[in-house]
Amino acid sequence: MDLPSPLAWLVDEAGASPGPERFLAELGRRLLADGLPLSGGALTLSVPHPIIARRTWLWRAETGAVIEALAFAAAPQSEAGREWLAGLGPVWEERIGRDNQASDGPLLGWAGVANGAGDSAFGPAEISRLREVARFAAAPLAALAAREARAALLEAYLGRRSAARVQAGALARGTGETIRAALLCADLRDFTALSEVTEPHAMIAILDAYFDRVAGAVHAFGGEVLKFIGDGVLAIFPVTPAAGEAQGDRDACEAALRAVAASRAGMAHLDQLRQAQGLAPLPFGASLHFGEILWGNIGAADRLDFTAIGPAVNLVSRLEGLCKPLGRTVLISGAVAANTTTALMPLGEHSLRGIADPCAVFTLRED
Repeated sequence: MDLPSPLAWLVDEAGASPGPERFLAELGRRLLADGLPLSGGALTLSVPHPIIARRTWLWRAETGAVIEALAFAAAPQSEAGREWLAGLGPVWEERIGRDNQASDGPLLGWAGVANGAGDSAFGPAEISRLREVARFAAAPLAALAAREARAALLEAYLGRRSAARVQAGALARGTGETIRAALLCADLRDFTALSEVTEPHAMIAILDAYFDRVAGAVHAFGGEVLKFIGDGVLAIFPVTPAAGEAQGDRDACEAALRAVAASRAGMAHLDQLRQAQGLAPLPFGASLHFGEILWGNIGAADRLDFTAIGPAVNLVSRLEGLCKPLGRTVLISGAVAANTTTALMPLGEHSLRGIADPCAVFTLRED
């Protein structure tokens, strides 16, 4: 049976599309070539993510460009795809899948081109063709939705870069790569004592607020959180090879410095909010170091962890432990200080437990 080009593509190739944006653009292009008068298209998928509720891809027929709109879980529900399409022309859309009434199924929509008489481009014949397209799109869209859901879950629990490695098939235990990165280690002070006198639900809220400030700053400046360990955070700012070695090293360290300064400012604001409620502040310590780490899979035969190990990880952890004795919120190693033009205050050399050589230690001028 000979099928029209859009339907044949949906049956034979669409399921292997690299992502929803490519799926939408290619389907729209084929529908245009098949004679449908389209001005744009929209595809919305629900995603299992702690912040993002839905992702919508918007395709403009005139340019072939695709942009993405995000709907956040905490925001009022919106119909970004329909609203955008309505600005281009008359709209037709349908929920895709066996249960097309389900509110979380893929939503595929198209904007037509109004004719000179002001009538809709979607007459009975065009609507029949679009419904047929929607029926044939169910299988490839189910595969795409499953891939996007898996990617969202992996990113939420592993971080963007680590999730990408796992999805690419880097699953063998003991495999990994050596990368250069700036490392950030942060920890709440007196966490054990605080948890002893705080209700568990309140303690979780405290940790969430603290992690929002630190992890939010890390992500804002291009880093990735590798671990939440109790009240501890381990994050990395990998060197970008394309920048050249010296410039890449500086860029990673500058990003880490900006992130730790933003974390400190965020925690200061959180303390103001807590004190206004009659609550004690949350002192914390953070350290920065730069060096090579082994980034990859470590663990038991049936339970792996994608993480970083190496002397640089040990040093940044030990350096953070020096924050309280030195009475500083932020401590920075000589390796980071050598890769930045930021004005830092030297605190001399200090011995770190388990580290053979003394470490040159610096702090932020305003700390």
